[in-house]
Amino acid sequence: MLKPLKPHFPYPVLLSTRRLLSFSDFQNHPSPNLVQLVCEILSNPRIPWRGSSELKSLTPKLKPFHVARIIETHASTDSVLQFFYWLSKWHFYSHDMCCYMSMLNKLVKDQNFAPADHVRILMIKACRDEGEIRRVVDFLNGIASKGLSYSLYSFNSLLIQLGKFNMLVAALNVYKEILASGINPSLLTLNTIINILCKKGKVKEAKIILSQLYQFEMFPDVFTYTSLILGHCRNRNLDKAFVVFDQMVKKGIDPNAVTYSTLINGLCNDGRVDEALCMIEEMIENHIRPTVYTYTLPITALLEDGRVDEVVSLVASMRERGTVPNVLTYTALISGLAKSNQLEVAKGLYHKMVRDGLVPTTVTYNALIHELCVRGNVDAAFKIFQWMERHGHLDKTETYNAMINGFCVIKNVERGMTLFREMLLGPPPNTITYNTLIKGYIGCGYLDNASRLMEVMKENGCKPDQYTYAELINGFCKGDRLDVASALFEEMMQEGLSPNLVNYATLINGLCKKGKVEDALVLLKRMKEGGCHPNIQTYNAVLNGLSKLYRLSEAEKLCNDMAEDGLLPNVITYTTLIDGLCKDGGLDLAFKVLREMERKNCLPNLYTYSALIDGLCREGRVDEAEILLEEVMTKKIYPDVVTYTSLIDGFVSVGRLDHAFSLLHRMINAGRTPNYRTYSVLLKGIQRESQTVAEKITAQHETVPGHIFDEREVTVDTFCNLLVRMSEIGCEPSIDTFSILIDGLCHGGRSHEADQLVKFMKEKEQAPNEAIYCSLLKAYCKNLRVDTALETLNLLNRRGSNLPLSVYADLISALCSRQRTKEAETVFNGMLEKQWNGDEIVWTVLIDRLLKGGESQLCLNFLHAMNSKNVLISNQTHQMLAREMSNTDKSISENQLSDGLQVLGDQNPG
Repeated sequence: MLKPLKPHFPYPVLLSTRRLLSFSDFQNHPSPNLVQLVCEILSNPRIPWRGSSELKSLTPKLKPFHVARIIETHASTDSVLQFFYWLSKWHFYSHDMCCYMSMLNKLVKDQNFAPADHVRILMIKACRDEGEIRRVVDFLNGIASKGLSYSLYSFNSLLIQLGKFNMLVAALNVYKEILASGINPSLLTLNTIINILCKKGKVKEAKIILSQLYQFEMFPDVFTYTSLILGHCRNRNLDKAFVVFDQMVKKGIDPNAVTYSTLINGLCNDGRVDEALCMIEEMIENHIRPTVYTYTLPITALLEDGRVDEVVSLVASMRERGTVPNVLTYTALISGLAKSNQLEVAKGLYHKMVRDGLVPTTVTYNALIHELCVRGNVDAAFKIFQWMERHGHLDKTETYNAMINGFCVIKNVERGMTLFREMLLGPPPNTITYNTLIKGYIGCGYLDNASRLMEVMKENGCKPDQYTYAELINGFCKGDRLDVASALFEEMMQEGLSPNLVNYATLINGLCKKGKVEDALVLLKRMKEGGCHPNIQTYNAVLNGLSKLYRLSEAEKLCNDMAEDGLLPNVITYTTLIDGLCKDGGLDLAFKVLREMERKNCLPNLYTYSALIDGLCREGRVDEAEILLEEVMTKKIYPDVVTYTSLIDGFVSVGRLDHAFSLLHRMINAGRTPNYRTYSVLLKGIQRESQTVAEKITAQHETVPGHIFDEREVTVDTFCNLLVRMSEIGCEPSIDTFSILIDGLCHGGRSHEADQLVKFMKEKEQAPNEAIYCSLLKAYCKNLRVDTALETLNLLNRRGSNLPLSVYADLISALCSRQRTKEAETVFNGMLEKQWNGDEIVWTVLIDRLLKGGESQLCLNFLHAMNSKNVLISNQTHQMLAREMSNTDKSISENQLSDGLQVLGDQNPG
């Protein structure tokens, strides 16, 4: 008897076919009548059942559980065996394991061992995955004791199938069983074991089997040698792989297409794609025709190197030799072209693939979705995702993860959370899913939701890893919540996760950015003592912190420490020092550092020059700053929005506003989009210009107090003046210009001024877009202008806009502040008509807005509304809500709290 194959997860031992048939299967189908009818036809002596028209009409209705029952109940074993074989040839039907089990049980009971062995082999070959073959082996062990011993053919079939699923330990156990049974293995047996070992890179163990091959008076063939070559390639030992290849040729064994393809793949994986291409030519010279698999990896490798023209030539030569690209080839081409920024060509290939009758695999779709999302073309990616959903292809976690990542990249984490909700009922979320969403929340500034999602992650049995903690620590550091970041760092260690370089560097960087350099230095020391060696990026973070505090002597000492650790300063190190010197008034010394880095062949980058340009502008040396900018551009380093804004600010500060506007014109023509700071700098210049005029009008003998620029004092007239002057220099304000300005005003709570700018915009015949209306809506809520906010919401709903959840949360909170709870409930119920993740609704609306605003009773009302619309929340969120409610309002009794929350808790999907 074979040793049982221990599974990685619990599963039932399948000893009886009847256990696999659920009562609902028989209840939902007329199976008893159908089974009886087929049995009668098979038993009819007057009419041969093979020619029965009635049987042919019934056959399409048969399901595997019907067939299993027919096998068990029909009297004639021979007749039912022939029916078993006959039925398997129909294209619309395939046996499941229940059918095989029933047939084997019947044959073994009648001691018909020869046909039983054949059915057993068919059963083994029909296994679709590791779990299924484990259950089959358990079943076969059960009937082996009844006299059905393994033949060499059945042993070999089992070995081949175990190799297909890379089940090395199980395959070795089967091999031991073959030797123990007294059956002499065949060359196929030994080759199969050698191949399974080599696929895992276990060449030494494979050579032991090779020595046994000689003991059985057999000699290695092309399959044996190709397997050994594969093993060496898997171990990235190509020299040994070619030694085996040479030995093979010397012994007169001709390599085949698989041998060459194995070496070609090994060369490509080692980055030696040109040698791989030479081997393809060698194949052809030796009259060995390359297969489609021979070409696939070289195509992928060439695309990764950006050698698109060579790929085109290779595919053309491939077709000339009669090798037609398959799904794998197309998938490699689609993914590689997309990565090479040739997305339209990749999409065209996808359509050609479909036209050629090739069915794309999940890998193909995932590659296209991933590349579309990476390049910001999320809508196109989502169309493919929806197509997969309609056609039943959404069975892979990777597909969901790619789409969720796409939504998070464009800062639409809410749509990502909606897909996450679907995953709880479909392909299960994994660590990558949670980490992607946590990173998405952090990128949008929703730190508490990121932290809450980690709690849900733990509850669902998915353990946070070092990346999870690194993202959260980084987010809370940037959000100026260093106490939480430090607590997460300590929690990570308590969970048995040793902080790695990224974890230490993240917290050190966060501490330095917030000026807590002393704490960062303590952590740096702790890092070294813990055996984790800081890299250049970690030192640079501390250098940056010291430079910002003008502690330049300590920064110099730290540079010496770096040198002692064998780390040479890089461009970031020098740029950090230069930036600190420029801000500390040490501009001349900063230029000396620049010359030193150039002498050491450390080329300055844009950030280095931007720091110097900013330093020159701070000292009023704007003409020198502009000359430096020109020099930079001759080196093919092109300024970004930050560099241009620094220079514009410099000219505004010295009163040269016209030149500042000419720089704006140059910036826009260079394809750089101004941000709100750019416009603020120009607004400052216009405001000062108007004040200067006013001061001249004022009586000369009056004392005019010095005026410090305050952005809040900038009038709408000044904004309009800015837009007019932009038009005058040939930079007609676009929808993006208005969007940036209006959003800036709204963030400052200046909704009335934003309204006036919208009015000016409409006068210029430009219609506000959804982003502008969203900014306005949030500003109205901030200023408690709830009537205007409701009007805007209705306008956007009529347009079919997809508003973020935070907008609804702000409006509901504003209505509650105005004691207009009925309208808040109406908005909430309308919001529930759209697709949201239930947990996110609770976190964003119920906890962060209602409970923090003291609206406990309204929170309970909203819970009941969610329940009535079957909006599910996780058990962990249920507990969070209960905790927050009890902390917020002590007047709510425990029973009332339990009744209100348990309604949703019982529906926990996770």
